[in-house]
Amino acid sequence: MEKVFLQACRGEQTAHTPIWLNRQAGRYMPEYHQVKGNLPSLDFFKNPEKAAQATLDAQRILGVDAAIMFADLLPILEPMGLHLDYLPGEGPVFSNPIRHEQDIAALRNAPAAEATPYIAETVRCINADLPKDIALIGFAGAPFTLASYAIEGRGSRNYVEVKKMMHNRPDLWVQLMDKLVDQLVSYLRLQISAGVEAVQLFDTWVGNLSVQDYTTFVHPHLQKMLQLLGNDVPIIYFGTGNSHLLPSVAALPFDVLAFDWRTPLVSTWQQLGCKAVQGNLDPIVLCAEQGAIALQAGHLLDDVAGRGGHIFNLGHGIIPETPVDHVKFLVDFVHEYPAN
Repeated sequence: MEKVFLQACRGEQTAHTPIWLNRQAGRYMPEYHQVKGNLPSLDFFKNPEKAAQATLDAQRILGVDAAIMFADLLPILEPMGLHLDYLPGEGPVFSNPIRHEQDIAALRNAPAAEATPYIAETVRCINADLPKDIALIGFAGAPFTLASYAIEGRGSRNYVEVKKMMHNRPDLWVQLMDKLVDQLVSYLRLQISAGVEAVQLFDTWVGNLSVQDYTTFVHPHLQKMLQLLGNDVPIIYFGTGNSHLLPSVAALPFDVLAFDWRTPLVSTWQQLGCKAVQGNLDPIVLCAEQGAIALQAGHLLDDVAGRGGHIFNLGHGIIPETPVDHVKFLVDFVHEYPAN
């Protein structure tokens, strides 16, 4: 059975606009809290049965055209030697951030099947119960965003330590990125071999770089990663606040470029000439009344005008305050909207 999400990834016309949503499994959904219970976040991510249930519940409840493996960007760094915890009110924190040459030298690379074996089992558990017409997306953090977390040790506003390393010690930056790329390639290959049909790279923090810094410190490592990963499945790249970087990103062989809500979707698509795009409703619109959701989603779909290669998504993730009924309403609205 042909899957509309995969058709759109190839730039093909589809019977309806496929839709899935960043953070479609998450804290806004009561079923998520029932599955998680009192389990600490890190244990939740590493529990294949519970992670699969969170993934499957979201797809079933919302009726989206793709499920995305429930996991987090950062546990991949834990077996490399970083001490990760999720603190209430603060989020992920590394108690031993990377700041010095010896910190990078101490980072360990290991085959993902040994370092993160629960990921493959999560994929297998999802596929055992996922409807046959629904695609499964795997994912990982992009090298720059993972490096930023590892160096800063937590969320950041100015990325002082990251930019200090890039500019003061570019040799160390390259060593760190090389290790991250090697681990990421193994990690994504494990997901693909286990059965995901596409992967999305989340580069959440890349928009904080200038074009010159992106070109010097990030682009070559993304290029290397894609070369090593190959093209067995479609690869989606999603950054935020990165409109100024998209012409450079579009030069890389990504299959789909995902835009945040600040990026004009159709005009950017035309300018870049890319095969397929994903996006990009402002996620906060889902907190408004359903009439407003219909108006904003309708504007976006009218602009696309049924062009093949559009995957409807949000321009970032669903926030915890979002009413579940509003998310369901959006999915139904997009599915039923007539192509021009």
